[in-house]
Amino acid sequence: MKDFWKLFISFAKIGAFTFGGGYAMLPMFQKELIESRKWITDEELMDYYAISQCTPGVIAVNTATFVGHKVKGFWGAVVATLGVILPSIIIISLIVSIIAEFAESEIVVHAFGGIRACVCALILSSIIKLGKKAIVDKLTLGVFVIVTLLSLFTSIPVVLIILAFGLIGFGLSYTKAFKRRFEEGADK
Repeated sequence: MKDFWKLFISFAKIGAFTFGGGYAMLPMFQKELIESRKWITDEELMDYYAISQCTPGVIAVNTATFVGHKVKGFWGAVVATLGVILPSIIIISLIVSIIAEFAESEIVVHAFGGIRACVCALILSSIIKLGKKAIVDKLTLGVFVIVTLLSLFTSIPVVLIILAFGLIGFGLSYTKAFKRRFEEGADK
């Protein structure tokens, strides 16, 4: 039961103190799940984010579900998911009741502008950290550049880009394995 409580509290912190959605949660996920709790690795977090992009739903909720499942199975997935969404439900309910009165306030407008700038900086920081682990050779650098250009300058859905490069990666891996088996067979 104690492990479930730790799982819930970890994801509730992430859900309560992150503004800007799934990508903005990336630094909090890294700090809490990788550095503090050591429940997952950087590579697993990248995988969960990629899968979360391809599956229906909110990235943060999907990622919480995947991590919770890894840590404590089905009930861990339920607890982590509840942990990440419950603070948002509470905060949004409170905000909705008062935001209409203050939405046009200069202070509120500037506060949200500052929050958006902060979120962008946090996302960039996470991209750099994850990039150092994901871009390991010329091939992965090429994939990074191509996907960046495709996502910036085309209207191709991100899901299709991820699926296409996942299939390309699978094909390259399969080809290398086939070639290795062929060369081993030729040596005999």
